[in-house]
Amino acid sequence: MISKNNKPAFLITIDTEGDNLWSSPKKITTENSHYLPRFQEFCEKYGFKPTWLANYEMAECSAFVEFGRDILQRRTGEIGMHLHAWDSPPITNDALKNQAFLIEYPEKVMWDKIRFITDLLEHHFDCKIVSHRAGRWAFNSCYAHLLVKNGYLVDCSVTPLVSWKHVLGDPNGNGGTDYTRFPSQPYFMDLERIDYEGNSPLLEVPVSIVLKSNEPHIISWLRPNGCNRDSMLDILQKACNEQWLCIEFMLHSSELMPGGSPTFQTKDSIEALYDDLEILFSKAAEQFQGKTLSEFYNEYKILSRSTKPSLIKNE
Repeated sequence: MISKNNKPAFLITIDTEGDNLWSSPKKITTENSHYLPRFQEFCEKYGFKPTWLANYEMAECSAFVEFGRDILQRRTGEIGMHLHAWDSPPITNDALKNQAFLIEYPEKVMWDKIRFITDLLEHHFDCKIVSHRAGRWAFNSCYAHLLVKNGYLVDCSVTPLVSWKHVLGDPNGNGGTDYTRFPSQPYFMDLERIDYEGNSPLLEVPVSIVLKSNEPHIISWLRPNGCNRDSMLDILQKACNEQWLCIEFMLHSSELMPGGSPTFQTKDSIEALYDDLEILFSKAAEQFQGKTLSEFYNEYKILSRSTKPSLIKNE
């Protein structure tokens, strides 16, 4: 149980997907799977336990499956689900024409795609999959209901202060999800109003995103980009000062490979990334304890039953 005597949780969430999907490749490769053990070992050095949120191509990647089975056996991480609707079976006739969000498909198609990848991951990893992040951050009430029906316990799709309405999935659609008024701290969702706390079994754990104290119009993520070391350290300090129960770091698996993303193109940029992570993680290890998403869920569930009033700190 989380208590004042324990350190808050440091949650590492990795969108585990194919190589450089930002470039919309005609053929998706998974070479980044060979770069994941280095990051896993790096996390373990500091006592941290990544949650690897895997999409379809990674679930079918033998190197990733072997890697994932090992961390599960050693209990040093977790496998969760991440769904890119356009290339995750069952494939619809128009699926490859665009990168439509899952929430832009009919509910029956949404169900089939969630069910398929959940079964696939549970088959490969021989465990219940309970953690999730929506592909391209696109989430809504219908999606939340379907996750609960499929046994999911924790979601981490919310990006507080950030709107994705300007990002199109279906070219004729209305854009992504607007999270600007969502809570920034963990909360059990109201499945009808997912920006509200409710009594559902689905725990939302938002990505750690804040307004910069000296530039209140600038948003800062706990997500490395090669030039934001200081702002990430500021988020750690803010979390400690305000006694957050957890802090959530995110990255894409392909960002751990040279040329796997627009952000880290070269070997030198990857080494610079690890230099930043060395400073960030060493500082975090002094103030936080490593947890997977499901481990945090179990502790938060106990705490939420015994603590009144609401644990949410609305921004």
